[in-house]
Formats: sequence, C-alpha cells, structure tokens
Amino acid sequence: MQLPHLVRRATPSRLKHDVRLRAAFVGGGLIPPRSMHSDAEAELLLRTAAGRGTVVELGVYEGGSAALLAEHLGAGTDLHLVDPFGEHDAALPPGWGALEQATKRVVARSARGGTARGGAPRVHWHVALSQDLARGWSTPIDWLFIDGDHSAEGCRRDWDGFHRHVAPDGVVLFHDSRMDLPHGRGLPGPTSVVAELFRGPSPLPGWRILEEVDRTTVVGRVAGA
Repeated sequence: MQLPHLVRRATPSRLKHDVRLRAAFVGGGLIPPRSMHSDAEAELLLRTAAGRGTVVELGVYEGGSAALLAEHLGAGTDLHLVDPFGEHDAALPPGWGALEQATKRVVARSARGGTARGGAPRVHWHVALSQDLARGWSTPIDWLFIDGDHSAEGCRRDWDGFHRHVAPDGVVLFHDSRMDLPHGRGLPGPTSVVAELFRGPSPLPGWRILEEVDRTTVVGRVAGA
C-alpha cells in the first residue's frame, strides 16, 4: 500500500531526493516511481507498442514507462530494458538516480498484474550502457524508445547504434524531443537530434515523422525505402 499523497508532499526535499532511501520506498511499493511521461504519452506508448514482438527501452530509471509496458503488453512480446543505473547527469537531473533492484521490483509487480489479466511480456534486463550493448546487438527491433542519455551526443549515439536493427515496419520514439515546438516540451539534446535527422531541408532518407505527442516524436521507415 502506498503512502498517502499528503504524507509524500510533506516529506523534506533532502529525503525525497536521497537516492537510496527513495529506491527503498519505490522498490517496496510505498511510493510510485517518478512518472517521466504524461497521460497522453502513456497512451501513445501503449498504442504504438501493442502487438509488437520485440520492444526495447533505452533508459529505464525508476521504471515508470517500463512498468506500463510490462503490465499492458501481451505474452507474445519480448520487452528489453536497458539501463546502467546509478546517477548519470546527462540522463537525469542532478542528484537523481535509481538502483537496479528497486526498479526491477517495480517492473516485476506490474508484470504480475499483466499475468493476472491474461499474460505479460517476457522481460529481459540489460544492466549496461546502451552504447556498449549496441555493439553486439543483432535482434530485429519492432519498437524502440530512446530515453536514456539526453545530451545531443548521447541521443545521436543511441540512434546510430540501434536504428539499423529496426524492422521495416518498426518505429522509433524519441522522448523529450519537442522543445519549443507547438504543444510540445523537451530538452535541447533530443530536440536537436530529431531536428537534424528529420525536420531539416534534407531529412534522413528512408525515414519520416509519423506522430508527435507532448515531448515524444515517433518516426518510422518510409514504405519501399
């Protein structure tokens, strides 16, 4: 049972942002993981991932979006979750961090909920830097969520490392990639990468923007490319 919202709000900031204390509470189910996506983005994630065989999330943190996927995707999906854990300034605000075991417990609880309703995806953990994992990756990807290192260099590195494995009908979602766009939010790094690759006068051949919601941009291959 989670702590009441009023109790959580009254907790001093120094305790709220203590990585180990917070991980203990998140892992134990006493407080929810920080939600890094809006309700509209949650709908987008589930809709675009539904029915996909291989789903990959780069950047898990406390497991908010991973738990959503683990609870709602079916038993025919392989859910690959990639995160080195700990504190990483290019991926998270200063002082934020997540611990591996706490996040795994969050995702496991959600997967059990999915199983109770008829089936949950097979969860594969990759506790590693995404660029290290990319070097040996060979599995075709149907749905890729880039939400790890938010620097321009890190975001571009994730794209370069994984997009060649995306299936012809697969999609790639960039989080925090709509800074300064109408009805959008985001951060400079992912926003600049998406702008360079897909919005400029010479967009990347073979790919196009399919959909945009809040902070998230969805791109897919051009038919026949």
